[in-house]
Amino acid sequence: MDRSVKLGKAVLKSPHVLAPIAGYTDSPFRRICVGHGCGMTMTELVSVEGIVRANPKTIDLLKFTEEERPIAIQIFGHKPETMGEAAAIVETLEPDIIDINLGCPARKVCGSGNGAALLKDPRLIFRITERVVKSTRLPVTAKIRIGWDENSKNYMEVVQALQDGGVSFITVHGRTRAQQYSGMADWNIIAEIKSNASVPVIGNGDIDSYEKAGEMMKFSGCDAVMIGRGSLGNPWIFSGVKPGTGEILEQIRVHLKMMIDEYDAHGIQMMRKHIIKYIHGIKYAAKVRAEIVTAGTYEEILGILKTLEADDDQRHWN
Repeated sequence: MDRSVKLGKAVLKSPHVLAPIAGYTDSPFRRICVGHGCGMTMTELVSVEGIVRANPKTIDLLKFTEEERPIAIQIFGHKPETMGEAAAIVETLEPDIIDINLGCPARKVCGSGNGAALLKDPRLIFRITERVVKSTRLPVTAKIRIGWDENSKNYMEVVQALQDGGVSFITVHGRTRAQQYSGMADWNIIAEIKSNASVPVIGNGDIDSYEKAGEMMKFSGCDAVMIGRGSLGNPWIFSGVKPGTGEILEQIRVHLKMMIDEYDAHGIQMMRKHIIKYIHGIKYAAKVRAEIVTAGTYEEILGILKTLEADDDQRHWN
């Protein structure tokens, strides 16, 4: 069954898009999500200042494989000229899309005038967008929130600025910056933006299951959905499959091997937070959590996973 979706010049394999989450959505995780039916991936947000200065750690964030396509490289900054310069550099890496981050609520990002802080200034958003669009032949998109806080929900002004600047589509997280990730995402506003926008809209916020993704699309009429925190430890969210304990533990083993291949020994440390997400909800997982966060070798982690497997086998036997 063909689940592809056309958004402007971009063709997604399915209407389910992986959100950019710093520290989680790296190349191994993106590849895993694509294997489970994710329609488009996106890098973690990448600083344009780091790109133009060729900072080694920043450049590492730009790396991707063919398996991850279609892929968007998400950039953040607040200086139109630097954003344009970075976009031209990113284009040479041949991603499918360049996405502008206008939604990150992190204090460190907003404190420098980047991310969601830009929502306060639609005129600057227009200048940034226009410069990026003129600097690349790739489709340019943007991810926004619905406003800085409850008293400044200027989402239609922001959408207009983005459209005037030439974006191909817009992703809308239905919360303000002030909300961070608390409260409920406002799907009514996503629906309002979709009904008034002249470009495709991707809805984002509170999608914690495959079924919920379908509900958002039906409710808002959005063209696709972006899934963030709901995918952590649960790449099956992109297919609707309900995995058993054995399948979860096997996916952890595969993911761990990918992390070691990608990052060498450091991959073990980086994988711990993923494992905690994967085993959440598995019976007896709480008693091994402390062991996992201190595990230092591949063999040690495999041993811990075997105890969970043994507990599961014993439960079925009984």
